[in-house]
Amino acid sequence: MSDAPADADTSGSATASWKERAESTLAAAGHKRGGARRAVLELLDGQECALTAVEIEDALRARGARRPVSRASVYRILDELERVGLAQRVETGQTMVRFERVSEQTEHHHHLVCDECGQVMPFSDDELERAISRLSEKVPLSVSEHEIVLRGACRHCAS
Repeated sequence: MSDAPADADTSGSATASWKERAESTLAAAGHKRGGARRAVLELLDGQECALTAVEIEDALRARGARRPVSRASVYRILDELERVGLAQRVETGQTMVRFERVSEQTEHHHHLVCDECGQVMPFSDDELERAISRLSEKVPLSVSEHEIVLRGACRHCAS
């Protein structure tokens, strides 16, 4: 087994991007390459927070892709990414499931959700992470992962 980090390009060149790692992982798993997948991977590679399939479809349409990517293709690609561990579902309590890329190089974050406009924003807090770590030592559970979703009104909606 290699000691290289999961995001490392073992060919000796610079560190591979999430998109490059996703492309090679999906190809190794037998998934065919295509324009729709490439467009979704490029979009997710630049995102800092979770998106719904509808938001991904709308963002791709706004980019003016030569061929539109269908919602069914977006869902299929997200499912493929989730199966190989490169995307994860994020439950924010809204009616639609959100997805975000999984990367060893991306800082763990939680989510703020505006109940008025639906905006989802990432946030990180080192002290919160330390408190969760301390708590995990006191509870009868070995905490392997956690997700915090804070709900309320964003600054724009609250004003």
